[in-house]
Amino acid sequence: MLQAAKHGNIEFIDAMRKANPDLLWAIDKNKRGIFSHAILNRQKVVFQLIHDATVNGRKEIVRCRVDAFGNSLLHLAGNLGPSADLHRRSGPALQMQREILWFKAVEKIVHPKCKEAKNAEDKKPREIFTESHKELVKAGEKWAKDTAGSFTLVATLITTIMFAAAFTVPGGNNQDSGIPLFLKDKTFNVFIIADAISLFTSSTSVLLFIGILTARYAEKDFLKSLPLKLLFGLIALFFSVVSMMVAFCASLAMLLKGHQGVIITAMSFASIPVIVLVPSQLRLFIEIFKSTVLTN
Repeated sequence: MLQAAKHGNIEFIDAMRKANPDLLWAIDKNKRGIFSHAILNRQKVVFQLIHDATVNGRKEIVRCRVDAFGNSLLHLAGNLGPSADLHRRSGPALQMQREILWFKAVEKIVHPKCKEAKNAEDKKPREIFTESHKELVKAGEKWAKDTAGSFTLVATLITTIMFAAAFTVPGGNNQDSGIPLFLKDKTFNVFIIADAISLFTSSTSVLLFIGILTARYAEKDFLKSLPLKLLFGLIALFFSVVSMMVAFCASLAMLLKGHQGVIITAMSFASIPVIVLVPSQLRLFIEIFKSTVLTN
């Protein structure tokens, strides 16, 4: 049962639990039970199954249990998770977020006195968490800054281009009145709106990414603040690229009326950046969204 808990063999544990419920309370030589091994090895499904299966007095026993070294479940949750689990996340920042989520999940089920209890080494759970995750915090900071720095460069370039495009409209202006020559063309309205959206969203993404670059990088920042800034920054950057391509296509449509073949060819090439951007960042976007917005 303990080995099954370590490796996440949920089918075996469930079958044995139904055959003999007392097996849930088996412990090893260090007085660590199935619950302890599920937490140490970050086996979420096993953790949930045992949590749902424990009732009344026995659930209280699990909440207060300590191992041979005086570690409560919260002390064990404070240790760094196994590398196999950490590497399922896209980057150190998301790995750190997952570790914090685990610590908070265990914190909810243990007895309140366990939060400040000390183990045999005279350490509290939070102290163990901070000590064991020190290097992960540094790696997470570097990853977040490198990622935000790259996106900031792209967003800044788009902002510069779209700002300049707003003052150099397709077809030029009337020499006497200064009014754009294509002002009455419906396509011109599409160009102006797309340009404005691209300028706004790219500027927004720059500010969000700068927020990541200038963050304090405290442990709690990895839980919501940094992932949400990165998530909304990616969304804003995506819309800025799409809007920029729409503005480009609208400009071509005005300037090359009657040359449909050239317009279609140019629009096809203009869609390439969007096609490249979406698959390359989709996995990161989905992972951040799931871990930050959908995680219970």
